[in-house]
Amino acid sequence: MLLYLRLLKESFAFAMNALRNNKLRTMLSLLGVTIGIFSIIAVLAAVDSLDRKIKADLSTLDKNTIYLTSQSFGPSDIPRWKREQFPNVKYEEYQFLKISLSNVENSCFQYFSNSQNIKFESKTISNVNVVPVTFEFVDVQRMEFAQGRFFNELESNSGKQVVIVGFDIAEQLFENADPIGKTVRIYGKRFTVIGVTKRKGSGMDIGGGDDTSAFFPSSFLRSLYGDNNPNVLPVIVIKPEKGADMAALKGEISQKLRNLRGVKQGEIDNFFINVLSGFTDLIDGVISNMKFGGWIISLFSLLVGGFGIANIMFVSVKERTNLIGIQKSLGAKNKFILFQFLFEAVILCVIGGIVGLLLVWITALILTKVLDFDFVLGLGNIILGTSLAAFIGLIAGILPAISASKLDPVEAIRSGM
Repeated sequence: MLLYLRLLKESFAFAMNALRNNKLRTMLSLLGVTIGIFSIIAVLAAVDSLDRKIKADLSTLDKNTIYLTSQSFGPSDIPRWKREQFPNVKYEEYQFLKISLSNVENSCFQYFSNSQNIKFESKTISNVNVVPVTFEFVDVQRMEFAQGRFFNELESNSGKQVVIVGFDIAEQLFENADPIGKTVRIYGKRFTVIGVTKRKGSGMDIGGGDDTSAFFPSSFLRSLYGDNNPNVLPVIVIKPEKGADMAALKGEISQKLRNLRGVKQGEIDNFFINVLSGFTDLIDGVISNMKFGGWIISLFSLLVGGFGIANIMFVSVKERTNLIGIQKSLGAKNKFILFQFLFEAVILCVIGGIVGLLLVWITALILTKVLDFDFVLGLGNIILGTSLAAFIGLIAGILPAISASKLDPVEAIRSGM
C-alpha cells in the first residue's frame, strides 16, 4: 500500500514537472479535456437544473389531474388534419360531466387564452397570462392568497368583472398601495381586484397559477366572444378522488362524452383525455434526449482531449527513456513503470477536468444571477466529471505506459546518453 502511495506521489510530481517545464504544450493538450468536461457537465447541469425546476413547479399539482380538450398534450397517432376537425369542449359538456361522473373530487371549466395587457391608471403590464376559469379552479389548483379571495359561484356564473392578480402583478401595478378594490382594465373592460395570490416564485403551472397571472370568470369571456373564439382553447379540468382507478375514470369520461356527442361505435374519440402524469413523462423524454445530445456533442471534445494526452505521454516517455532505464536497472519492475505513467496520465486529465468543472461552477454562478434561474452544479455531476476525466486519462495513457514498461534497461540507458 505504501509503495502505491509513493508511486502516486512520484507520478504527481512528474505531472507537475511536465506542467512547469512544458507549459504551452501541456496546456494545449489539457485544453481538449477541459473543453470536453466543461461541455458535458455544463449540459448535464443545465438539464438537471431545468428538470429540477420543472418538477418543483409541478409538485403542487395532482399528477392524476385530467385535462379534457380537443388537443393532445403529447404525440398522437391521429393525423393532424383529423385532429383539427375535433370540436372544442363546451361549457354545457362541463356541466354535464360535473354532475354525472363518479370518483371525482372536483372539476372546473377553463380557457387557455392569449396573453393580455393589464392597465391601472398610467401603468401598463404587457403579456400577462390571463386565466379565465370557473369558481372551482381555486380548489382544483389549491391556490393560496396573500390578500383577498377567489370569486364565488354566483360571480363565476354571472361573469362578473372581478379579477385575482398574481403577486408580482400586484407589486408592479400598485406598489405599496392596497390592491383590493382597485379597478384595472383587461380587454378594455373594467375589473375590480378582489384577491392577490401568495408569492410562489417563477413557476410552470399548467394553465396559470404563478405570480404573473390574472384570474377572472370564464363566463365573462363567453359573453364577450361567444363559444367559437379561435383565440382560446376550452378545457375541462377534472381532479379525481385520491386513490381513484384512473383507467376506469378515463373510460367513464370517454363513454359519457361519446354518448353526449353521438359518436358512433367504431369511430375514434373526437377529444383527448390528457393526464398530467403523461405530460411529465413527455418532459422526462425531452430531458433524456437533451442529455443524450449533449453527450454526443461533448464526446468529440473528449476524444480530441484523449489524443492530446496520449501525445504528451508518448513525448514524456521519449524524454525520460534514460530515467526509465536507470529505474529498471536498479530493480524497478515493469508494473511499477506502467503504473507510474498511467497515474501521471490520469493526474493530468483530472487536472484538466477540475479546470473544466471550475469553469462550469463560475458559469453557473453568473447565469444564476443574470437569468434569475437556479443553475446548480450538483455533487453527482462533479463526481461524474472527475471520474470521466480519470477514465480518459486511463485510456489515453495505457499505450504510452505499456511502451515505457517494455523498454530494455540497457537500450534505454544507451539511447538517453
